[in-house]
Amino acid sequence: MPHALLETHAPPDTGSPPVPAAVGVLLPYAPESPGRARQFVTRVLTEWGLGPLVDAAKVITSELVTNAARTGCRRQMMVTVRLISRTTVRISVYDGSRALPVLIEASRDEECHRGLALVHHLTHGCWGVTPLPLGKVVHADLTVAKPTAR
Repeated sequence: MPHALLETHAPPDTGSPPVPAAVGVLLPYAPESPGRARQFVTRVLTEWGLGPLVDAAKVITSELVTNAARTGCRRQMMVTVRLISRTTVRISVYDGSRALPVLIEASRDEECHRGLALVHHLTHGCWGVTPLPLGKVVHADLTVAKPTAR
């Protein structure tokens, strides 16, 4: 799956080979887009040496892309992965809808309305939304856990 290089610089002193600071992929509003987005994010994080973030990133990406796909927009959405620091990445989904996501506490017997709560949990509350003139961007930040001292 081709992806667009958004920025070509990397933060200094990463201790590993330089990586792009951000990459993105355009996806249609289609049922296969969450899976394609998960593959894209997995590949990027693995290439960047941030494998410990992959499992949470796949869940977050799937939730954000699924929500974007449900907006009914007809244009493409963009999924980006941005290196914020050596251990933190931001996953963003840009879509063409101005409808803002709402964090809802689902009851035990509800089968839906759990996605943003899961994103909130996995990011420790480090997610948000920015309205844009022609849509919005929803982002979620993930950080590699620091090793605990023994």
